[in-house]
Amino acid sequence: MKPVYLVDGVRTPQVKAGANLKDVAAPFLGHYLVRHLKGKHNIPADQVDEVIIGNTGTPAKYANVGRVVALEAGLDKKTSAYTVHRNCASGMEAMSQAFDKIALGRADIVFAGGVESMSQMPLIFNKKMTNFFMYLMRAKTLGAKLKTFMSFRPDFLKPIIAIEQGLTDPFCGKNMGQTAETLAKEFHISREEQDEYANNSHHKTIKAMKDGKFSDEIVPIVCGKNLDKTLSEDVGPRAKSSMESLAKLKPYFEKGTGTVTVGNSCPITDGGSMLLMCSEEAVKKYNLKPMAKIVDYHFHGLEPERMGMGPLLSMNGVLKKTGMKLSDMDLIEINEAFAAQVIAVRKASVDEKLSSRWGINEAMGEISLDKLNVNGGAIALGHPVGSTGSRLVVTLAHEMKKRNSKYGIASLCIGGGQGGAVILEKL
Repeated sequence: MKPVYLVDGVRTPQVKAGANLKDVAAPFLGHYLVRHLKGKHNIPADQVDEVIIGNTGTPAKYANVGRVVALEAGLDKKTSAYTVHRNCASGMEAMSQAFDKIALGRADIVFAGGVESMSQMPLIFNKKMTNFFMYLMRAKTLGAKLKTFMSFRPDFLKPIIAIEQGLTDPFCGKNMGQTAETLAKEFHISREEQDEYANNSHHKTIKAMKDGKFSDEIVPIVCGKNLDKTLSEDVGPRAKSSMESLAKLKPYFEKGTGTVTVGNSCPITDGGSMLLMCSEEAVKKYNLKPMAKIVDYHFHGLEPERMGMGPLLSMNGVLKKTGMKLSDMDLIEINEAFAAQVIAVRKASVDEKLSSRWGINEAMGEISLDKLNVNGGAIALGHPVGSTGSRLVVTLAHEMKKRNSKYGIASLCIGGGQGGAVILEKL
């Protein structure tokens, strides 16, 4: 297995759905990032082996988002490109496939990342309306058409919300918020604990923004209906977040008895992220200075109704693969799908009785808050599903560089009952 280098990683500003990036289709949240990295590191357009893009809400107009990203970025038409889907970890899946291809000597230069326009996930006609259109198209005579029109009922217009269906597990029947409620109950996580975690996430992110922590990883994007605006900062983190304001929010996923609210959950978000990954040969040939070496990755499955525990299993898996310990990690990124979910992972990481439920016989150790999501996380920044897996790695790599950290790990839970994790080593 050949070494795999993370030369650079960048991302778009992350923006709440329906706001500044609502008119930007998914491929255009990624193509300019590829163009930026290609130009910055003087990578010839005809020397890129592959473009691999994670995306979950594939637009009908762009069936292969990865190919659109590659061509829009000005890469040579001979460059292979494709799209991958692993729910929340689609961006990390893209990265893992790039890792394998480079490690096996099948590629030297790969752009891997993820994009998601959650604003543009569609409303879908229900079955009644679909049948209505079908019968109307089949009607040959005026009488048959009139009969079909007369069959119309107002409830035909009730739409299916694609994003709502996508966030509901087809096996356990729970949406992602309800899986967080399951963990909150089983781990005895209070509403106050969740709100406190969420409040800290917002304030860490706001401080990071004020300190310019994200300036190296964000590439400004042109947006607006007439492409007349440039956005260079995340839109969503709340400077005025407080325990008092969070306490006023009602439970969203389980009315009355629940503890998970929109305030202690990640918002629905638009965004993209991109990594330039290279072999040792490419690094030498183009005189590149990598940010880090990718040590290894791991994906792990578990029951869908407790999908939030995915980081526990995937981090444990990649640490075992590499013979490393959690204490070796200087920085830890865990996607904040829900505050309850991150708190549950932290509790199980130090409790053998809890972690043994998933076959982990030796507790990993403490996930210190001094190392965890030091610049805030998805509760403040948002979770553009197809992008988050690679966005976590972008943020981790830049913070490792700033702090001169030796090792870092990024992980996330995955809808459907999985977890993914990757370890970076700073060079």
